[in-house]
Amino acid sequence: MGHKRKGRCVKRNKQINVGEKEELVKAPHSFVFHRGLPGDHIIDLTKDFRKVMEPFTASSLKVRKKNTIKDFVSVASVLHVSHMCIFTKTELGMYLKLCKLPRGPTLTFKIHSFSLTRDVISMLKKQLVYEEAFKSSPLLILNNFSGEGMQLKLIASTFQNMFPTINLTTINLSTIRRCICLNYNTTSKTIDFRHYAIKVVPVGLSKGIKKLVQAKIPNLSKCQDISEFLTKPTMSESEAEDDENSHVTLSQKLSSRGNQANSKSAIRLFELGPRITLQLIKVENGLLDGEVLYHEFIHKTEEEKLAIKKRREEKKKLKEKRKRLQEENKKKKEVQKQEHKEKSLKGIRKKRENDMLLQKIAKESTEKSELEEDDDAQYYREEVGEEPDKDLFQTKTGTKRPHKHIMRYKPKKAKFDKS
Repeated sequence: MGHKRKGRCVKRNKQINVGEKEELVKAPHSFVFHRGLPGDHIIDLTKDFRKVMEPFTASSLKVRKKNTIKDFVSVASVLHVSHMCIFTKTELGMYLKLCKLPRGPTLTFKIHSFSLTRDVISMLKKQLVYEEAFKSSPLLILNNFSGEGMQLKLIASTFQNMFPTINLTTINLSTIRRCICLNYNTTSKTIDFRHYAIKVVPVGLSKGIKKLVQAKIPNLSKCQDISEFLTKPTMSESEAEDDENSHVTLSQKLSSRGNQANSKSAIRLFELGPRITLQLIKVENGLLDGEVLYHEFIHKTEEEKLAIKKRREEKKKLKEKRKRLQEENKKKKEVQKQEHKEKSLKGIRKKRENDMLLQKIAKESTEKSELEEDDDAQYYREEVGEEPDKDLFQTKTGTKRPHKHIMRYKPKKAKFDKS
């Protein structure tokens, strides 16, 4: 059997013919959505955090009330999703849960305070927002996560695994246009989440030359000569505060104007938002349901831990028993279904054989009756010596009783003119 021919639209579809690169498939992907009580702030915060996680996130994810966690887990492997970021809202406050798919662990953070992206941008005097910055993943910067406690190492490794790794030998510096800064406060045990846009500016150039380098049209109305425009002070009052620690020597040429290889440039950060203040509350071993490895406020004794572990094992055994029983019942139903199917097919075959046998008997009887009629006619010829009448030995089969023709409508009476 030959293969089905492809249509013109299928042949011209580039998405079907070209597969994804291996580095894009292996990069960590994420789902960002919210659960719990409704509210405008949690919806806006979810959208802002989804923007932070771009491009390796489902930016147009549609979540309904009837969707469960199992629904997201079932499609996660197909879409190469490795993490889930769930914002929840209760009567006590808002929380953020970071889940590693498919088997955990799960980190639960309490959100003490937050500022949306629109509020952060509207507060800034200089705003730098462009869509090209969100075409590549952000750079992650961790500060003060080297303290005591395994929970800090777990937080650091979780956030690091949520973003693709950077190869210093092959990285293109022009693609690094955003950064996420996480600062841990040892006194309050909170984490400050900040999101910035990165801009690289050449150092040692006057403001006029910078405009010429950036292909901007300068305003020469206040200058007597072009030399006056070029010999202005190298920095304005607002730019004079640049720290020398922010000056770097570029190892490669950047896509922005004036940033050549082996030249000195200054790195500037422009906040994009959102701002979030987090505190780790709980660490679970499984996916939203497992052994509690760490809790900030509740501390269990060894006896209580053993009792909880015993209850969890009993619950797990009961679940496995029910699952095994369900599998056995499923197999029994399949066997019964197969037996019923075979029995039905056997009955159909038997009925077909009986119908064929009845047809054969009916055919033989008709042939026998025709043969008997021929014998009677021959006997009449031999004894009488003449041909019998047509209706003498022929049996009328399949004839209907003749009916009289009945008029359906009465004939109209003839009208006579009285005049």
